Amino acid sequence: MDNQKKSIDEMPKKSPLSMQIDLSKFEKATEEEKRQQDVMSESVSFFKDGMRKLMKNPLAVGSIVVLCVIILMILIVPHVVPYSYSQIITVNGKRDKSASNMAPFQYSDMEKAYMEEGGEVFPHIMGTDEMGRDYFVRVIYGTRVSLGVGVFAAVIVLIIGILYGSVSGYFGGKVDLIMMRIVDIIYSLPDLLIVVLLSVVLREVLNVDKFPMLQRMGTNMISMFIVFGLLYWTGMARLVRGQILTIKQNDYVLAALVSGAKSGRIIRRHILPNCISVIIISAALQIPSAIFTESFLSFIGLGVQAPMPSLGSLANAARAGINAYAYKLVFPAAMICMITLAFNLLGDGLRDAFDPKLRR
Repeated sequence: MDNQKKSIDEMPKKSPLSMQIDLSKFEKATEEEKRQQDVMSESVSFFKDGMRKLMKNPLAVGSIVVLCVIILMILIVPHVVPYSYSQIITVNGKRDKSASNMAPFQYSDMEKAYMEEGGEVFPHIMGTDEMGRDYFVRVIYGTRVSLGVGVFAAVIVLIIGILYGSVSGYFGGKVDLIMMRIVDIIYSLPDLLIVVLLSVVLREVLNVDKFPMLQRMGTNMISMFIVFGLLYWTGMARLVRGQILTIKQNDYVLAALVSGAKSGRIIRRHILPNCISVIIISAALQIPSAIFTESFLSFIGLGVQAPMPSLGSLANAARAGINAYAYKLVFPAAMICMITLAFNLLGDGLRDAFDPKLRR
């Protein structure tokens, strides 16, 4: 290295007619410039770069925090609060008839007498309903049901939509034509009517007494899941199809095809990873749509079976006493708004972070 520096210093001056590079015009990089080059040359994956951009979005981060708090509540509260969603308030083994329709943090006469004797009573954070059941626990269980339905519906839509859209978009031609016409037919089916018809048919055909979990959900909820699997995947299928029709024209897909790769491998390894951002965004936006649909169906009596609560059925039950107990409608409605708004804002943040067309 010393000999090289010495040879550079001793190099003769450049002749005006020479093509030789004049080394005297070059300067050594400073330490700060070297550090900048290290930062600029850092290798970042697509997912990592997208997550960085997502974490810089305050609305998306706030939505993640709200969803995490809600998930922790539905997991922890049932183990902390001594009431169940179907338990009527009792004191010393006796039903407390005066515990119905109590305001938040209010105690009944029997509970007050029990507390004066030295007993401890867990407070009713959101009061009680018309049958004397703790309303806070029912809202938490209703949130668990609605959120579970939304996530389950999103998973069904994701799986069926990706498989159907991938096959239709990759093979194209007559296969794509026939499959898309089927999608058009499914689009024309009224989902509410099918839920009603399936509920009536399953109530007569399906024997839910042998299955405790199905008996707890009821035939209405089972028919809702079937409708989600039959009808709600069409939007995802069209989205995936459109992405694949564009991506399959790229050179790397043609190279994989020429090399002898099978169609399944090309779709799985080369095409789907390049449209995963759009799939994630669509799935995140599908969850609040499914939650709102479940809440609407439960509101009109086509959701979960009593006494299992959902946010929609709680709002429907609170509607009867809205003049005297308006706060009962506020709690489930506020929870629906928070969940749907959080998922919508998170979906917008994912779109801004992962969509290549919107990235700067």
